Amino acid sequence: QVQLVESGGGLVQAGDSLRLSCVTSDRIFSSYVMGWFRQAPGKEREFVAAITRSGISTYYADSVKGRFTISSDNAKGTVYLQMNTLKPEDTAVYYCAESHIATASKYSADYDYWGQGTQVTVSS
Repeated sequence: QVQLVESGGGLVQAGDSLRLSCVTSDRIFSSYVMGWFRQAPGKEREFVAAITRSGISTYYADSVKGRFTISSDNAKGTVYLQMNTLKPEDTAVYYCAESHIATASKYSADYDYWGQGTQVTVSS
């Protein structure tokens, strides 16, 4: 069973930055697609960003494009989400997910394993 562990969440002010990390127990991490999703209170889980196995291709939700950056370190089995210029509407629980499909997807159903989530709260 693959385990994903997120860290790096916290309480920040609007305009601040945070970097989330997700470590996977998957020893062939480089073979899969990794993604970040988030879920705000009373809302459905939504796609944030994804990165392909090579680390070359990345995908972002329009709401975070230009502010968030996803990256990975295959040697460490870790994927990161650098979040800059945070806004109150970015407040949510952020989840790391791993997909075994060949291409990055924005659909949560395409992801096989999920972390427990880390809370990000942005105050105005």
